[in-house]
This record gives sequence, structure tokens and C-alpha cells, in this order.
Amino acid sequence: MIKGKRIFVSGGAGFIGTKLCERLYEENQIMIYDNLWRDSLKDSPIANHKNIEFVKGDILDFDHLKNTVELFKPDIVVHLAAIAGVDTVMKYPVKTLQINMIGTFNMLESVKHKKLERFLDFSTSEVFGSYAYKVDDEAYSSLATVGEARWTYSVSKLAGEHLCYAYHREYGIPTVTVRPFNVYGPGQVGEGAIHRFVVRALRGEDIEIHGDGDQIRSWCYIDDFIDGVLLCMEKPEAVGHAFNIGNPKGTITIWMLAKLVKELANSNSRIIHVPKNYVDVELRIPSIEKARNILGYEPKVGLEEGILKTIEWYRGKLTNDKA
Repeated sequence: MIKGKRIFVSGGAGFIGTKLCERLYEENQIMIYDNLWRDSLKDSPIANHKNIEFVKGDILDFDHLKNTVELFKPDIVVHLAAIAGVDTVMKYPVKTLQINMIGTFNMLESVKHKKLERFLDFSTSEVFGSYAYKVDDEAYSSLATVGEARWTYSVSKLAGEHLCYAYHREYGIPTVTVRPFNVYGPGQVGEGAIHRFVVRALRGEDIEIHGDGDQIRSWCYIDDFIDGVLLCMEKPEAVGHAFNIGNPKGTITIWMLAKLVKELANSNSRIIHVPKNYVDVELRIPSIEKARNILGYEPKVGLEEGILKTIEWYRGKLTNDKA
């Protein structure tokens, strides 16, 4: 149990950051450092809580970042600030590389002489490439094809992993790397498939599938994912490791996912296929054995249960937005 800590969360206004802060704010002091590129915090009840301090800042502004860290004096740093989402990455490949690599370097540099209890860095399951079947945490990563903007994200995140491990070895920073596998749930903003499918289904709009919809994903409900993140923050044995955090039992094709969302939302939406004009990850299923063995991590929420909870939340939000 994390109590009485000062926790600095870069990118903390995003979906995962907000949900993590919701689990930590009652017993800890939290500083969220974010430029509000995406903002889940505005829909959260913790936004104005006395234990939450928000600083608007850019992870590429090293002087501002370093000064903010020095004033706050964190015990734990959670580095989430990044460019993510296929559409955004392909539109801004240079910014993706800048923020995900230089931003991670800036975050590490700002704390390299500080006495931290933990530095948690967020990578991606895409470091395993287009075909990742039950990949374990030590599996070979893939640098993919130069020239495909899609892969600037995975390459930049893999560089971040190397940076964290290098700072751990050279400066003794207690780093841990988390590789999320398709996280979804209430409050998500951005480009996640379940988020988009649910909103379209509730509005009665066409649910668009890129390509044939035979891409395979393993989906992890946000509460299960945050359980894994907290274990990475708490367990001394986690330091120096990278962990796959996901739910192999939530595996489904994209077409079947769209069909399931439509059924559970009791929607009249059509499921339509649109051209896929980008390279894609065709298969992504994690092995979570390392997280089980070292952290005691075990996801609990099944895919249908998680989608129903997500539908319920978005139905309420859409109703309130119209009010």
C-alpha cells in the first residue's frame, strides 16, 4: 500500500494517469505535470482535490520540468507523458520521436541526482512488432521498417526503455518499465478501438473497422491494469525489470469486438469496413508470467464485464453532455 508519498506524474491528465491518481490521491500528495494534449482529468472527481497539484508544462521544456521537480521533491516519479495513438503518431512522426525520446531523457535527467524510491516508465506492447503471440517480457523487440511512420512510436518507446535501464545501471535510479497491452475502460480519451466503438454504438453511428477486422488483440480493463501498475510501484523486486501488463484472456478479433460492443450496447449501428491505409499490428497477445511470478499480478475483469462497465459510463457521459 502506497501511503504518505510525494508522487510526480508526467502526463497525469491522460486516461491512465488520471485513473492511477484516483487510486493514490487519498493517502498521498500528487503533482500532475501535463500540457493537456488529452484531458481525462476534467471528468474526474479528483481534479480539484487538495492532495492534487496540477502544473501545466511541456516535457520538452527541460528547465521548467527540472525546476518543477526540484520544488516538489518527489519520492516516486511516474513518467506517462508521450505521444500515442496510431492516427496521431502517423500525423506527427517527428513530434512522436521528440516527446517520447527527448521527453524521457529530460525526465530522467531531472531526477538523476535525486533519492527516489521508484521511477516508473511507460513503454508499449508495440516494441514486439506486428506479430506478438504470447510474447514474454524478455522476448526480442522489433525495430520494424524505416520509413513507416507507424513505427516511430514503438522505436521511440524502445529507446525510452534503453534510457531507463541505462540510468538504472549508471546512476542507480530505481527504474521499472511497464508495457501496456490494449488498455480500455471508463474515462478513456484518444484513439482506442473500444472507446470509439462504444461511443459510435451509443450514438447509433456506423462502427468502422479498418480492413477485414481479423487483427487480434488482448484487451485489459483499466482497473486490472492499474492493479499491475501499483504492484510495479510497490514491489522492491520490480526494480530493474520490464513487465507486460495485460490480460491474455481478453483476446478477440477486431471484427468480433465490434460485434460484441454492438450487442452489449443494444445498438442499431452498422458495422462497416473501411480501407486500412497504414501498416498494423496483426497479432498482439501477452505472456504475463513474469508479472505473475514477481509481482503477483492477476487480471480479474473479463472482456464482456469490462465492456459493459465502459458502455454504462459512456452512456451516462453522453446523456450528461446533452443535458
